[in-house]
Amino acid sequence: MTETNILSSLSSALAETIARAAPAIVSVHSHRARASGFVWKAGLIVTADEALADEGEIEIQFADGSRRPATVVGRDHTTDVALLRVEGDVAPVKLSTGSPALGSLAVIVAADRGAPTARLGMVALSGPAWRSLRGGEIDARIELDVRLRHSQQGGLALNAAGEPFGMAVLGPRRVLTIPATTIERVAGQLEKSGRIARGYLGVGLQPVRLDDGLGAMVMNVDKTGPSAAAGIRQGDVIIAVNGEKLSGVRALSRGLGPQSVGTVVELTVHRGGEPLNFKVTVGERPET
Repeated sequence: MTETNILSSLSSALAETIARAAPAIVSVHSHRARASGFVWKAGLIVTADEALADEGEIEIQFADGSRRPATVVGRDHTTDVALLRVEGDVAPVKLSTGSPALGSLAVIVAADRGAPTARLGMVALSGPAWRSLRGGEIDARIELDVRLRHSQQGGLALNAAGEPFGMAVLGPRRVLTIPATTIERVAGQLEKSGRIARGYLGVGLQPVRLDDGLGAMVMNVDKTGPSAAAGIRQGDVIIAVNGEKLSGVRALSRGLGPQSVGTVVELTVHRGGEPLNFKVTVGERPET
């Protein structure tokens, strides 16, 4: 096969791949913000939470040009997944839970004011599960070497076989993909209960530097929260969790994921210069 035929075949294959995915791709219009999304289930749209406005009305624009109002089913800031409900009968996409190989081609199919858009790049990193800066559990770290506009966040990332393996979002340095496994898990919980349970200690913390490391000073205590019930007071300085030195307030917060609710953690604190241990049963963070 000549080089011209190879390029022509590749071009045709990409165009066909994009055409198959395009009908399920939508534009998400919220207050002074535009993003992309896709039909996850009948009447349910998944989009990037970071690209969705915090207030105001939401409108979905479909590939056929029609516009329909949408409501928020639930949002998870930690995994960047938001679920919207809208009337419509567009066929949903079928996500692939497999991870793409490093160096393989990836196509992002998104939308701009309802019109399908596409970006071609490659998988720059394909690694194991990781935890986001906000504490969300992401089932695989997939980075794409591709440019992405803000309005294209929430679009589908497809492999060379045309299988959607995740949702494209803007990361701190590269375009990241929220993998299909994470989307199915988080969107499923949002559909069921409208929220993701998070661990709750019931304290406000301020990082402090100690002679032998880092600590977290308790600035306020929820009188009805788990820490108050365990005996922790305002002014205590947390220095260790389950016997391990505290590495920072953010690390402590990241450890309070959905799986932490109901577990017992041992907090070591300094109070008046003396170390004390408290067993705290992690609660569920109130919706407010």
